[in-house]
Amino acid sequence: MTTPRIARQAVVSGRVQGVYYRASTQQQARCLAVAGWVRNRPDGSVEAWLEGAPEAVEALLAWMRRGPEGAGVTELAVSGAQPRDDADFLVID
Repeated sequence: MTTPRIARQAVVSGRVQGVYYRASTQQQARCLAVAGWVRNRPDGSVEAWLEGAPEAVEALLAWMRRGPEGAGVTELAVSGAQPRDDADFLVID
């Protein structure tokens, strides 16, 4: 039986660029077997697409609310989405 997958789109605001937020998110995602991507946005926020087992996606979202050392997350906006069967987690430049 296949584990159900969920997808979430997240936008993280605060001090999240220039603090290795994207690379740290990728590392956490890969540890949790979450697929998707993360990228900087022109407004200074970070956007991510997360896809995987519900408990893994929720664990990554919980981590994203704190971020890596040096980050200062002020808001995490999350919306539901349909899984696209992504296989890896990429940092997009």
